[in-house]
Amino acid sequence: MPQAVVHVIFTIIAIDLFRDYVVKDKRKIPLSFIFLGGVAGLLPDVDIPLFWLVKHALGMEVEWFHRTFSHSLVVVAALILITLLVYRWKEKWGILAAIITFGVSFHIFLDFIFVGYIMPFYPFSSVTAGLDILSRTGLEAAAAGFDAIILLAWLWHEEKKHRISDFI
Repeated sequence: MPQAVVHVIFTIIAIDLFRDYVVKDKRKIPLSFIFLGGVAGLLPDVDIPLFWLVKHALGMEVEWFHRTFSHSLVVVAALILITLLVYRWKEKWGILAAIITFGVSFHIFLDFIFVGYIMPFYPFSSVTAGLDILSRTGLEAAAAGFDAIILLAWLWHEEKKHRISDFI
């Protein structure tokens, strides 16, 4: 997505809705886990500051590598494996690992659907894939306000479901 905040908001909303309508037990997925899931929704873009650090702070000549390794399904597969191992060891931490895996995976999915491309099998292949819906439909400019629309819809949902105005 064009805006980093969309990755965070979409992930938080998806996890919160899953907790409300599927799990229905707030103790299994506490708010801190939902927050960490939102942070995980940003993790694949860690390659952007890493690129600038390597290129400008360290002065090394490197090519732009955004959406390569960090947006690979290889990373998702590794996270799923780690999640399964952690879940067998300790269920609570396994749930957190699953939420982090979801956040990373959801980010990659959103980029695949909405913007440019990803390299799903990097480092084994440099083949790119992506639907690039925003530029194909001419909605790139509208995407800048997309995060605000999603946030307002979620706040409306939270008011109807949890009456958040009682806490203000």
